[in-house]
Amino acid sequence: MTRVGLTGGIGAGKSAVTSLLRARGAVVVDADVLAREVVEPGTPGLAAVVDRFGAEVLDAEGRLDRPALGALVFADASARRDLEAIIHPQVRVRAAELEAAAGDGAVVVHDVPLLVETGQAAAYDVVVVVDAPVETQIDRLVTKRGMSRDEAEGRIAAQASRDQRLEAADVVIDNTGSLDDLEHAVDSLWSSLSSGEDVSRRR
Repeated sequence: MTRVGLTGGIGAGKSAVTSLLRARGAVVVDADVLAREVVEPGTPGLAAVVDRFGAEVLDAEGRLDRPALGALVFADASARRDLEAIIHPQVRVRAAELEAAAGDGAVVVHDVPLLVETGQAAAYDVVVVVDAPVETQIDRLVTKRGMSRDEAEGRIAAQASRDQRLEAADVVIDNTGSLDDLEHAVDSLWSSLSSGEDVSRRR
């Protein structure tokens, strides 16, 4: 089994790379999906979030109101750390279960937005960073997700810097070109991963 940690800043295009790798045969473990699962109604995770942040982070149906919670944690580093301390351990347990079910010969891609921020780089055989300049990230967040420029800049500032992610990378996927360019880059990466080629650096 080859364990890949895939990350990238918000708006860099990490989800597109994840989809392309899945289409080529990778087993994808998506931390964002798991983070939603562990705070579904009735879970200990949701109970812990409400205990820390209050019932105002729930919607009328008793589900997590993500925009309301996001407004709290992105403006407060301490609150964000508290949320991560609730969510991340549960996500890691679930991710380990999915990985164990993948089989010995699988390429397992862990899609982890906060891989660098949470110090997980050393846990993977290969760290892949999807990269784009900050101005490109901002433009995508404004035009594709409807954020204001201030909101986009705030979201980016709350994550690791571009330099920090690049420092942690074994492989960098440049996502500033066309979709064809991205496909070619992913094809090259998949060829290496599926053949068992060692693409890791000495960290």
